[in-house]
Amino acid sequence: MISLAGRDILHSWGKFVFTGFGLGLLIGVTLVMAGVYRGMVDDAKALLDNSGADLWVVQQDTLGPYAEPSSLNDDLYRTILALPGVAEAANVTYLTMQVRLDERDVRSMIVGIVPGPTRGAPGWPPYLVAGRQITRGHYEAVADVATGFQLGDRIGIRRNQYTVVGLTRRMVSSGGDPMVFIPLKDAQEAQFLKDNDAIWQSRRRTATNPAFDRAGVPGLLDAVLDSQSSNNFVNAVLVRLDAGAEPDAIGAAIRRWQRLTVYTRPQMEQILVGKLIATSAKQIGMFLVILAVVSAAIVAFIIYTLTMDKIREIAVLKLIGTRNRTIAAMILQQAIALGVIGFAVGKITATYAAPLFPKYVLLMPQDSVAGFLAVLAICALASLIAIRMALRVDPAAAIGG
Repeated sequence: MISLAGRDILHSWGKFVFTGFGLGLLIGVTLVMAGVYRGMVDDAKALLDNSGADLWVVQQDTLGPYAEPSSLNDDLYRTILALPGVAEAANVTYLTMQVRLDERDVRSMIVGIVPGPTRGAPGWPPYLVAGRQITRGHYEAVADVATGFQLGDRIGIRRNQYTVVGLTRRMVSSGGDPMVFIPLKDAQEAQFLKDNDAIWQSRRRTATNPAFDRAGVPGLLDAVLDSQSSNNFVNAVLVRLDAGAEPDAIGAAIRRWQRLTVYTRPQMEQILVGKLIATSAKQIGMFLVILAVVSAAIVAFIIYTLTMDKIREIAVLKLIGTRNRTIAAMILQQAIALGVIGFAVGKITATYAAPLFPKYVLLMPQDSVAGFLAVLAICALASLIAIRMALRVDPAAAIGG
């Protein structure tokens, strides 16, 4: 039985191999798309791991700081730091924008952190592959290697220039954008502070407003103008707890007394994976279904064509007394062999193509095993049409012509 299928494959090996190669490219695309989804989930988890936080304190009734905008006064961290069980609390800002290097723009997430001698504070990059951490209060940056920046590069963020003093790795946003860390004051200016022209226009508009009369309301106009040229806001406060502290209890205390929203690690992971990535996951799932249907159609077509080409041979086999299950097994083995060749080509293609994608592609062994079993199942189902046709062949066709 095995020899029968093998001999038939060798008889038409060219068509068989080329079909397997084409099927393998489809399978490779399927594996890469599954890897894209895995990479998105891994990016979200890496973002939470690298933040070094146990709690995320954000503006009340928001899903910040990653899924929605959030704005907090930058002095709130002192109140949170005074709570029992809180080891560290640090302000942080997040802003996704284009970062300039000469004539090149790199889409990055700008993270504002508090510089200083303390290492490993919440929000800081946990490790560097080159250079040093930020020590000055202005104009220094630590960048992920995915940005392509090098030590000593001068990069432009808004209207200021920053020197890259350190490089880190796998510091990315939930969307896969590489991170660039700069001092908190600079990040606040980049995100919240208006440019000079906007401040001038706003002052002019405010000065001509009758509601703000210097004589009628002393000092009020000056306070408004000063507020337009200063910034005291951050996106979140990252909190690290003492060993043994209960995140839910401390989070409940902050919600009750500070009127803020607090997320624990599981809750924040649910926001990133369950909300931000949910739509992309559905799209990828639809594409996987479409690719599975197309793959099944290709296998069914080629096996059906190979079977049609040997109708007379099948009739001869029936005439000499070959059982139907032997003929069915021959066709099934051909379909399975086609799937094995296709999966081998697809796995090799996905492995070498994954690093070329702009987003992180994570190929998991369990996905490969599941994909291999799915390919075998699809090939087996696709062979049923050819098997049914072969079993209906009349043995008299071997004599009739």
